[in-house]
Amino acid sequence: MKKIVNENTQNVRIIPLGGLEQIGMNITVFETDDSIFVLDCGLGFPEDDMFGVDLVIPDTTYLQENADKIKGFVITHAHEDHIGALPYVLKEINAPIYATKLTMGIIERKLEEHNILDKIQRKVIKFGQTITLGDFHVEFIKTNHSIVDAAAIAIYTPQGIIIHTGDFKVDYTPIYGDAIDLQRFGELGKKGVLALMCDSTNAERPGFTPSERTVGRTLRNIFDEHKNNRIIVATFASNVDRVQQIINIAYEFGRKVVIEGRSMINIIDTAMKLECLNVPDDTLIDIDMIKNYPEEKTVIITTGSQGERLAALSRMANGTHKKVVIGPRDTIVFSSHPIPGNEKPVTKIINELFQKGADVVFQDTHVSGHACQEEIKLIYSLTRPKYAIPVHGEYKHLMAQAKIAEELDIEKSNIFIMHSGQVLEFANAEANLVGEVESGSVLVDGLGVGDVGNMVLRDRQKLADEGIVIVVLALDAYSGQVIAKPQISTRGFVYVKQSEDVLEETCCVVEETIGYCQNKGITDWGRLKGNIKDALSEFIWRKTKRKPMILPIIVEINL
Repeated sequence: MKKIVNENTQNVRIIPLGGLEQIGMNITVFETDDSIFVLDCGLGFPEDDMFGVDLVIPDTTYLQENADKIKGFVITHAHEDHIGALPYVLKEINAPIYATKLTMGIIERKLEEHNILDKIQRKVIKFGQTITLGDFHVEFIKTNHSIVDAAAIAIYTPQGIIIHTGDFKVDYTPIYGDAIDLQRFGELGKKGVLALMCDSTNAERPGFTPSERTVGRTLRNIFDEHKNNRIIVATFASNVDRVQQIINIAYEFGRKVVIEGRSMINIIDTAMKLECLNVPDDTLIDIDMIKNYPEEKTVIITTGSQGERLAALSRMANGTHKKVVIGPRDTIVFSSHPIPGNEKPVTKIINELFQKGADVVFQDTHVSGHACQEEIKLIYSLTRPKYAIPVHGEYKHLMAQAKIAEELDIEKSNIFIMHSGQVLEFANAEANLVGEVESGSVLVDGLGVGDVGNMVLRDRQKLADEGIVIVVLALDAYSGQVIAKPQISTRGFVYVKQSEDVLEETCCVVEETIGYCQNKGITDWGRLKGNIKDALSEFIWRKTKRKPMILPIIVEINL
């Protein structure tokens, strides 16, 4: 390969802070000695054992420590795993945002909700436009994905050109806008590409990802077969192309359309204002108006395709939705595949809908927004990179793409499967792993950001698994003597009415422990509580083979 860079230029470092060996929380730092820009800033969703946690965002300690070098955030597209952490991170690091039209519109909604819209500088970028961020020049390249206005990024660095595909697929017949700009990828390949950072989500799947239009044909057949039914379609709120097709088909069949679900309403409203979604006149109606039309003349497009507990479809399924009651004349279409881990809640909703007499369609109604193996090969063949850095996916997905890169004659030593926090440095067009920076996850729980850590999660896990036993002691403020029988309360441990004997014995154990402590002259509250916890833990395990959380509470009373 021809030489890409002159010697003695600035070194370039790539530092992923998230998005590797996992689905979601995508964020990558590009750095020289003088400049940093951040590509994407997404969130992750809590695991099953993260009780009470709402969101997971990346640890940006490294960015905060280098805030003076940050020139901006460059965003590839508007999915939550690429923009969801922005409002939280921007409160700590105020830097400009660069994104395409719809992406910026959705970001602005988020910033507005967090009351920081006026504090953040924003610039809408067109495809083909190049911006300068310190030592970097960043070009936006048109791609296709399951949301409008997705971009790949060509990064002109002191060491050479690095291409990051973002999430992408090759769709020659997109619903909105142009097809992916393959010509530009080829032109960059002729110039010489130092490294390709390519989406790995579907790297295990052979062939090509079908066009979004294939879903339209399936949906049209469903509408034709269910002319006498109300149709409810659940899909991702961000899949504007899918919503566009549903609206078009509903209009063809003379149906009114209701948009339901907060995130769906917000994104569709933004897409309409930015003219990324075209809705025929008098097609959309408010959900309050749905009762004025025959059921067979209506379509509801809703959130909840992933089984989210509070989403609109979940509330319809369990009978708590205030406006929509599911019945035998309903056809519900799941126009999405369950994200790994969501299979159980999705199946639960499908069962509930069937039990209400509805017809549920959940096969052949979705196509992926991510490239399969042949599309990945196409991008590699066009760009001909010296180095391959698989991104976006679990470890198995990254490995699958690494194998593709090897098949395309990229040397194994030039393929880097990184993990979050690792630093890949380019010097004289040669790449080496040179260390790590602080990375990880920050948990968002309600209004708290980062105040829930491993110890809190362990406590919540213990409460969920074994319950809690609360022991309340009343002590004389002067003598330190117990002045009343200990009070035992439990939650999630045993059913009190059926376990009175166990609780009475528990009370006796507490009294014996207090007596022991008094005989030993132990008056320190901390030691007293510790002895009670130890004695009760041993007793309860012996009696029940359970390990509830034990919480002694001492109340001091002045007599």
